[in-house]
Amino acid sequence: MRASSPIGHDVRVHAALVLVCLAAAVLVFTASAERVRMPAPLLLIAVGIAASYIPGMPQLQLGHDVVLFGLLPPLLYAAALQTSLVDFNANRRSILLLSIGLVVFSTVGVAWVVHEILPGLPWPASLAIGAVVAPPDAVAATAVARRIGLPRRVVTILEGESLLNDATALVALRTAIAAFGGGVQLWRVGGDFFWAAVGGVLAGLVVFVFVAKVRRHLTDPPVLDTALSLVIPFAAYMLAESVHASGVLGVVVAGLLLGHEAPILQTAQSRIAERTNWRTIAFLLENAVFLLIGLQAQWIVHDVRRSDLGTGRIITVCGATLVAVIVLRVVWVFAARALLVRPVRRGGRVQAPVRSTFLISWAGMRGVVTLAAAFVIPIETPHREVLLLVAFTVVVGTLFLQGLSLPWIARVLRVPSPSARKDALARANLLHQASAAGLEAIDECDDPHGVREVIRDRIERRSFAAWEQVGSSEAETPSEAYARIRHVMIDAERARVLQARSSGDYPHEVVQEVLGMLDVEESMLEHTREQREQMRTALAEVAAEGHGDCEHLRQPRPEVEPRTPGECEDCMREGSTWVHLRMCLDCGHVGCCDSSPRRHATHHFEQSRHPVMRSAEPGESWRWCFVDEVTG
Repeated sequence: MRASSPIGHDVRVHAALVLVCLAAAVLVFTASAERVRMPAPLLLIAVGIAASYIPGMPQLQLGHDVVLFGLLPPLLYAAALQTSLVDFNANRRSILLLSIGLVVFSTVGVAWVVHEILPGLPWPASLAIGAVVAPPDAVAATAVARRIGLPRRVVTILEGESLLNDATALVALRTAIAAFGGGVQLWRVGGDFFWAAVGGVLAGLVVFVFVAKVRRHLTDPPVLDTALSLVIPFAAYMLAESVHASGVLGVVVAGLLLGHEAPILQTAQSRIAERTNWRTIAFLLENAVFLLIGLQAQWIVHDVRRSDLGTGRIITVCGATLVAVIVLRVVWVFAARALLVRPVRRGGRVQAPVRSTFLISWAGMRGVVTLAAAFVIPIETPHREVLLLVAFTVVVGTLFLQGLSLPWIARVLRVPSPSARKDALARANLLHQASAAGLEAIDECDDPHGVREVIRDRIERRSFAAWEQVGSSEAETPSEAYARIRHVMIDAERARVLQARSSGDYPHEVVQEVLGMLDVEESMLEHTREQREQMRTALAEVAAEGHGDCEHLRQPRPEVEPRTPGECEDCMREGSTWVHLRMCLDCGHVGCCDSSPRRHATHHFEQSRHPVMRSAEPGESWRWCFVDEVTG
């Protein structure tokens, strides 16, 4: 073996130290962002810019290969796994208008602006910088959108756009760079776009089919599946790029399909491990990217000082490009409004949700792909250092200008956030249907030990816990009482296990398995508690949408008054307590829900056969059909 060089060893130690410091800074400032009430991406960029001017700070230059082949695939894959393929398909027209049409429109528009301000810049270089700044970031827009609680359809469109627009922009950039030598033909450009799309989709499909087959034959799913999952984004990206197609599309298609089919292809343990791992990876990479963007400030500005352009001209082109990317997006979105936003009929007139349209047009924050793509511009390009500063200005400018103002605009426009109470109603309804199917299935199972009733009791308690979250009562529910008491019990159980571990009488693997079981149950209790807190802070009215095929819910009914407002008449007579109240829409009888001890609402239906009842809780208007067992 050959001894390593002391100098090489020092370099490796220094590089490792820089990475550790980078990760530590990400953790510290991300945690601090909540306290200062500032989005973490913006705080990290500000810290990075300030840190880049600290004397002795190592110069970390983001090479385009590092970003496009190292950071972009896992970031895209993590986002694609969490994106609903159903919602993506439902909004595909809007997504394609933004990810293809808007990118091309912005590329040409910015190219014209830059060429007018810098007349000596060749058109290919102008188109190149236009392609560089055209795509909004896959991380920034959705991070801010989810944080401030934008409508789900808006978030879906922004996610879908950010997943696909990098492919369009990178193909446009590749075409513009090819034009530096002249001789680019229109049919060749169209062919490049076509193959980038088709080849990228095919690469993603190939990876999906291969991984699906492999996952069906894994003998140790959690460990091997996790290792396989870490390879998938890079494999899909490299496979597509190796045939000169879009690696971005390859990763996105593979991620969307594998995420959609995960309940079929993976075990429950594998899915839990994959979600946890990719949430951690995405958290570190996303925030590290914003810190790295800020750290580029010092050397980019330093290089611009060598430009023969005047300071005024440089400031003008940077500012004009920033304004152009913002204005062009607003113009495109509103011009395509009839196609972009699904119309809603109200009062006989067709109205489009202007507030959502404006939010989509304003959420155009750029990110690391823009900065990395700028480094692809050939070194011999005139005023390349100024073009790099233009890209940096657009990234930082859109993140701060639009990222900071987006929450304020959402509040001013009074854009409705997703309703936690409606989610609770949908969750309870879906669990009820799943439970009914499950209970029907076990009727056909052999039961020599009489466990069916135990299962039925547990499933009923699970359904009751879901329905309890729909109500608005401040009193402690049975499920909350169960969680409180079970927490006390788990603490005692864990203390006893730890005591046994210290004695050394039990194998380490057994102790870890028992502790893991307690951790899983405690995490489920904690998740339920967080959901309940969301219910209590949600002010939106709960109203189910659609009646499906239920004739009882579609049938108009006369208004009835509750016979005992705010009270279950049967509970009052028996001296018992209730959790939530329901009212019969035929006679006005007020009874307690099924998660209450006496279940008087159900007993009233069994006696009267009145099919429909309504929630009698404040702010709730949803109804329930006892016959078809659906809400509406």
